[in-house]
Amino acid sequence: MLIFTLRRLNLFFFTMLVLTLLTFSLSFFFPGEQIVNLTGQIDATPEQVALIALDYNKHESIIWQYWSYLLHIFNGDLGISMTSKIPIMEEVLSHLPATIELTTVALLIAMITGIPIGFLAAVRHRKKTDNIILTVSMIGYSIPIFWLALLAILVFSIQLAWLPSAGQISLIYEIKQITGILFIDILLSDNPYKWQAFQNASIHILLPACVVALAPATVFVRLARSSMLAVLESHYIKAAMAKGLTTQQIIFRHAIKNAMVNVIRDVGLQFANLVTLAMVTEVIFNWPGIGNWLIQSIYQRDFTAIQGGLLALSSFIFIVHIFTDLIYAALNPIARGIKYGS
Repeated sequence: MLIFTLRRLNLFFFTMLVLTLLTFSLSFFFPGEQIVNLTGQIDATPEQVALIALDYNKHESIIWQYWSYLLHIFNGDLGISMTSKIPIMEEVLSHLPATIELTTVALLIAMITGIPIGFLAAVRHRKKTDNIILTVSMIGYSIPIFWLALLAILVFSIQLAWLPSAGQISLIYEIKQITGILFIDILLSDNPYKWQAFQNASIHILLPACVVALAPATVFVRLARSSMLAVLESHYIKAAMAKGLTTQQIIFRHAIKNAMVNVIRDVGLQFANLVTLAMVTEVIFNWPGIGNWLIQSIYQRDFTAIQGGLLALSSFIFIVHIFTDLIYAALNPIARGIKYGS
């Protein structure tokens, strides 16, 4: 396990190196002065620009410039936003928790609905139930996320008026930001109406989370189905059948636990898909996450925010991947082999 962890950390180090090289190179490709794109100091005087250029080793070789850029990242300095004048790190820490909250709820919805349905399809293999589940999951995976989001707003917010169409919570509730995760902040607050606020936040997140969760849920259906089919074909399951165990005993005591190991392996991959879907959904539902902020930065040609936002978001996704891999390796000793950890 130690060797596996070291290999993943080694992979993390080189991936982060490539990511920083990519964001550093973007400052050369954006229009305007490279040092201004890197720091966001668009109103700096020529004297201030000269000092900044000296700080970033602008007159040295490209390798020293890149090293100076890395040192600023290690110190938490990603520059300032060209539009809001707020440090990029503060913007990221302000918006990233809302995206984590939305994607976590969507991931739970996708797993709770998709995995049991996939297991059911495997148990009913090549029967009418299996065919219906596969057909519906294929249709669900094919629906464009923006069309689904607009359709959900039209039906559940406008026509039925069951759920709000935008925002994270109603404006009547004033919740002080502590962790950035709204549900945790509500519970930590001393607001006398915090339980009403909690219910209001739950209603607000339900519609965008369900929209984000649809495509990953269909993927979980197919993953769970394939994993369960492989387990049901294994020799120890056939031995259990030969001993006279009932189908329910075989499924709940032996099959589900082993099938879940293979499903957990792909949770990290689906998290990257969730973040991508959340970026589009945040714009449509006006969700104050990092995806919405990053897309607004692209509209406003805020080059510093684009570089810092891409670096922060990519790093977060990769950390989740590594964390998922470590959980999978802890559950499955076979995964700790050389070829899996390399």
